[in-house]
Amino acid sequence: MHFTSEQRLDDGVVEREFTLGEIPGTLWTPESAASAPLVLMAHNNGLPKADPRLVARARYTAARGYAVATIDAAGCGDRPRSAADEQARADLRRAMQAGEPVDEIFESFIGPMVEKAVPDWRTTLDALLALPGIDGPVGYSGGWTALGIRLAVVEPRIAAAGFFAGGYVPRAQREEARQVTVPLLFLLQWDDEGNPRQRALDLFDAFGSEEKTLHANLGGHTGTPWFELEDGCRFLDRHLK
Repeated sequence: MHFTSEQRLDDGVVEREFTLGEIPGTLWTPESAASAPLVLMAHNNGLPKADPRLVARARYTAARGYAVATIDAAGCGDRPRSAADEQARADLRRAMQAGEPVDEIFESFIGPMVEKAVPDWRTTLDALLALPGIDGPVGYSGGWTALGIRLAVVEPRIAAAGFFAGGYVPRAQREEARQVTVPLLFLLQWDDEGNPRQRALDLFDAFGSEEKTLHANLGGHTGTPWFELEDGCRFLDRHLK
C-alpha cells in the first residue's frame, strides 16, 4: 500500500489517498485516536469513491472514532471498463430514457462487477489491517448492497453491516442474503423511484441475521435523512467497539 497524499481536515479527520497495485483508495482516520475499528464503505453499485455523499458519510463516521476506507473497484470510478461494461451502461441509459424494463440489463453488469470487486476489497482489507492503529472487528456500510452481501458471506472479519436499499441487487446476491448472519441495519427510502419497495422488503426478510433492523423513511432515492448517519454510527458502536 502506497500513500500518495495526506491532509488534515477541519473536523479532526486525516484523509489519505492510497494505491494498492492497480487499486486506488481513500482512508479517513480520526486524528486523535491511537487505534480505531475499521469500516469499509462503498457507494451505490460502484459509483466513484470521490462521490460527495460517500465522502460526507466517511468523514462523519471517521470523526466518530472509526477508520473508514473506500476504493474504486475494477470498472468503477476512474478505473478502465471493458467494452462489455460500456455496452451494458449504454443499453441501460437507452432503456431508462425509453421507459423500458431495466432489471435484466442490471443483471448483466452488476453481477460480474460484484465478482470482480470482492477480491479487490479483500486485498484492501488485508493491507489496511496490517497498518498501525487500525483494528478489527470490521464493519461494512454502503449503498452497494450486492457487494456487501457477498463480503458478509465470504469474509469472516466483517462483524456488522449497514446496507442502503437503493441499489440493484442481482438474483445471486438475493439468494446469498440467506447466508448473511451478522447484525444488520437496513435503510429503505419508502418512495425510491428506482427500487421497488416490495423487493427491498423481501430482501430484508431474506437476510439470515438474528439481529436485523429496518429503518424506512419517506422520500425518494437521495432523500435519506441525515440523522440516519448518527443512528448508523450508534449501530457500529454496539458491534465494533
